[in-house]
Amino acid sequence: MNTKQFFAALLLGMLPTSALLAQSIELANPILTGFYPDPSITKVGKDYYLVNSTFSYFPGIPVMHSRDLKNWKQIGNVIDRPSQMTFMGDRMTRGLFAPAIEYHNGTYYVTCTLIDHKGNFVVTAKNPAGPWSNPTFLPEVRGIDPSLYFEGDKAYVIYNSDPPGTPLYDGHRSIKIIELNPQTLQTVGEAKIVVNGGVDLSKKPVWIEGPHLMKRGDWYYLYAAEGGTSVNHTEVVFRSKAALGPFVPYEKNPILSQRELPRDRKDPITSAGHAQFVEGPDGKTYAIFLAVRPYEGNFYNTGRETFIVPVEWKDEWPITVPGPNGVQYAYKANFPEVKQPGALPQSGNFAYTLTFEKQLDPALLFMRTVDSTNFSLSKAKGLTIKLKPETVAETGNPAFIGKRQQHMYGSAETELTFSAKAANETAGLVAFQDEKHFYFLCKSVENGKPVVQLLKSTADTKNTELLAKAPLKAAAGKVQLRINADGDTYSFRFSEDGKNYTLLKDKVDARFLSTQVAGGFIGCLYGMYGTSARQPTTNTASFKWLKYEGHDPMYKK
Repeated sequence: MNTKQFFAALLLGMLPTSALLAQSIELANPILTGFYPDPSITKVGKDYYLVNSTFSYFPGIPVMHSRDLKNWKQIGNVIDRPSQMTFMGDRMTRGLFAPAIEYHNGTYYVTCTLIDHKGNFVVTAKNPAGPWSNPTFLPEVRGIDPSLYFEGDKAYVIYNSDPPGTPLYDGHRSIKIIELNPQTLQTVGEAKIVVNGGVDLSKKPVWIEGPHLMKRGDWYYLYAAEGGTSVNHTEVVFRSKAALGPFVPYEKNPILSQRELPRDRKDPITSAGHAQFVEGPDGKTYAIFLAVRPYEGNFYNTGRETFIVPVEWKDEWPITVPGPNGVQYAYKANFPEVKQPGALPQSGNFAYTLTFEKQLDPALLFMRTVDSTNFSLSKAKGLTIKLKPETVAETGNPAFIGKRQQHMYGSAETELTFSAKAANETAGLVAFQDEKHFYFLCKSVENGKPVVQLLKSTADTKNTELLAKAPLKAAAGKVQLRINADGDTYSFRFSEDGKNYTLLKDKVDARFLSTQVAGGFIGCLYGMYGTSARQPTTNTASFKWLKYEGHDPMYKK
């Protein structure tokens, strides 16, 4: 019986509903590849909604929808209007930290931290696709990583904050809880410290953060990340008979950790933590969490990604069951797959082409805000951007629209129509980690003649380093630009006929764009970008399409 016959029989009552559960699904990790860190998830009926951090990219906080925890489709963004907030002047690794999503009595809530500014806030919506409200800031909630827990007509904010008194060591933090009125979105009373330091204060645990509170049976479970977001990242759990504690740590913490595994293992998954539990379609518990896939040591360019792992309950404690040698790249589960029509692929190996005829895909990102007057879409030209004086090395809003690098191995390619009027005008494809770590494959002019160049960022934000250049035949002609990622190197190519590609430079150090080198919390993007380098211009550049392909070795071909 094929799938179509199966569902027809089920609808006609020829099969028991229990037969549905006999179907199996393979959940491929990461379930969201590339720069999708700090996941939070909520289940509403049969629907799952997931959000991630976006830091200073705009729009902020993507909202992903699924019916099976495998197939995800972006249905909107929480911060999608400059009237809600912008991130102008902020470095790309600042902005929005660690959102959390919850649903209660017909309303969706997202809490998050706008770091370096007004701090923690809450937004609401009746539809998770939006529109979302303007933010209500919570000045009494001082710290990061707020999440909500609802019980009856009460709500509580659980968050990372300062410890009592003077910190005992670097990284000494606490978890606090404060009541929130869900109608007025105002806090009630005083915050209470429920975890000081972490599991065992005598061992100087660091960076207890990303907390969530849930109830199961007679127990309240408080669980959080501990150890920092790098290779010592873990997840720990506490429980209590009351929502406000006292909370007792699980004696076998951490409940999720990759830090004990051999560092020389094949295709490692590291830095696992910042988890949230959710009930799967099969009624079992799963943990959604962040981790990374380094290509060497702690070098990775794809950012922190969203993973899934099964959870079992033992002696009324939640225990992740990653399997032998830690978190696996795939898990089998006994529930049916539900594909999302029109969704871009998000896990495993995949390829697709973005076109720009009517609207931009909601996954595409601007820097710090959106200037809708600076670009246009058409079937004839695709995406046309006006070159701006701003550059990606600064903290403004350059003419940049990017998509995440989702694989260690793969390529991004575009067709560019652009004629530079002066040597300061450049347009092309940038591989971008942050303001001081990027490679720019671009078209420009040198001594009045068209050239393709490869530029590298420097510590001096006003200057770039020329790595390679080649002449082009036509100043006004189309050129195809391609960036290939090969783990620890990139290569850069161009074509004037769309068929034959010329290698401009290969074996360019990819580690320069890694989080290990650049620092911060974000991953690489491939961006369509044009600049006049701090000089005014009326020139434009058009990008007909953006092709993406990824083929990492841990996935089946």
